[in-house]
Amino acid sequence: MMIRVSRTLALAVGLLVTGGAMAQTPPASKPEAGEFKLILEPRALDLLKATSARLAAANAMTFTAVAGYEYPSKLGPPIVYSVRYDVAMQRPNKLRIVTPGDGPASEFIYDGKTMMAYSPAEDLVAVADAPPTIDAALKHAYDTAAIFYPFTDLLLDDPYAALAHKANLAFTIGPSAVVGGVRTDMVAWANDDVFLQIWIGTEDKLPRRIRAVYSADPLLLRHELELSNWQLDPATMPDLSASEKVKAGKRIPFANPTSPLPPGVKPLFDKR
Repeated sequence: MMIRVSRTLALAVGLLVTGGAMAQTPPASKPEAGEFKLILEPRALDLLKATSARLAAANAMTFTAVAGYEYPSKLGPPIVYSVRYDVAMQRPNKLRIVTPGDGPASEFIYDGKTMMAYSPAEDLVAVADAPPTIDAALKHAYDTAAIFYPFTDLLLDDPYAALAHKANLAFTIGPSAVVGGVRTDMVAWANDDVFLQIWIGTEDKLPRRIRAVYSADPLLLRHELELSNWQLDPATMPDLSASEKVKAGKRIPFANPTSPLPPGVKPLFDKR
């Protein structure tokens, strides 16, 4: 599924809307370009505004994110790798993201003055001065070292501003009762860079799943994000400061990695 204002987008929307019925009935002929009109449905925008407002209103939050990334294989079908993130943030200037694996473990710590990226396997810690807000620090980490998290836009002071940027498609798909253990509303959203399907809690308005495909990716590989263990303004917060082990790691400068991010993958706040 991909956002291209052409036959591919029309087919993608058809697949999303028909869902399980496609498995029981023969597929119809591919829709031609122009048969589907790009829309910004008010109810879909209202749901996105509601989940953005719920997140923006929290002074502190913790949650768990599990991302699934498809990678090409010589066999043909893509292989999926999963990454878990344990996230804790406190506005305006504290953030800690622990990545226990699969893959290399890491920690990202920001305290309003400094950001640190720690790799425990190598006992290396990249340290750099950072701007005074979470929004600016996340963008600085992305610009200087390509540090990117699939939930970055959910941490911003105004998540809806990122979602609204150059949006050319938004519509509701329908309800779901099988994601996140709660009833959700499914929303499709897109701009020229990415097509998203988002599951939003009907009662609590919290995002529970996000599925993305990027237009710059010629293989149309899928990225999925499961969001759970939400706690907004919890009574007690975990320690967000860097541990003594992180502070004692061998220091290196922040720099761009030698291998780039997958095609098209970037935060929505990035306007380039």
